[in-house]
Amino acid sequence: MIVVSLRLLLFATLLTGVSASGGEALNDARSALDKWVETRQLTSKTRTDWQSDKEMLAQSIQLYDRELKAIEEQMSKLSTNNAQAEKERAQAEVLLKSSNEALDRAKEFTVGFESQVAKLVPQLPMPLQDILKPMLARMPTNSAGTKMVTAERIQVIVGILNEIDKFNNAVTIFNEKRTNSKAEEVAVQSVYLGLGAAYFVNDAGDFAGIGSPGANSWEWTPRPELASQIKEVIRIYRNEHPAAFVSLPVTIK
Repeated sequence: MIVVSLRLLLFATLLTGVSASGGEALNDARSALDKWVETRQLTSKTRTDWQSDKEMLAQSIQLYDRELKAIEEQMSKLSTNNAQAEKERAQAEVLLKSSNEALDRAKEFTVGFESQVAKLVPQLPMPLQDILKPMLARMPTNSAGTKMVTAERIQVIVGILNEIDKFNNAVTIFNEKRTNSKAEEVAVQSVYLGLGAAYFVNDAGDFAGIGSPGANSWEWTPRPELASQIKEVIRIYRNEHPAAFVSLPVTIK
């Protein structure tokens, strides 16, 4: 097509050259032909460049599309993670609130129980009080203003209750001193039947009696006539005598 067009243009130029002045017409024809060729070359180059740019744009669009999808997926995961984090935070707040309420109840219980223990201690037998001394020393004197943590305070109370329960469910013998009618301190052996009753006797067997818990401390009553029975109980306890039934009085209040 280009060749045919060139031939037609050349033929037209030659015809023009016959009827017009030769040099000027020929120059105009050549100039027009150069412009036409230049325009065709520019058009071809533009078309080639556009095709190349079009492919690059298509590749860029695909790349950006993949990146956009990846970002959308990350945003979706981030949204899901945020929702999960918000859910976990709400659960943690509920748990914290519940824990604080339980801690407040525990503190209230601890303060009340420490007060009861303080009132109970003087009514306990002296041997048991001696056993409890290390734990009682850890118990705060000011329940409301102490900085001692609640868990440790509860641990102390539980330890005290365990020792009291252990003493109450056993028969125990201790070496103690009792004051006789002459205001003399006499070494005796005391048999405690839990926290309900106790009996004492000295080695000579001329000083004996019974004990029971009182309002403020244990109360001891001389009963010298019970010396032999109490000694018998002690021998049985120490496996120095076969087991036997021993009758002793009990005071119930």
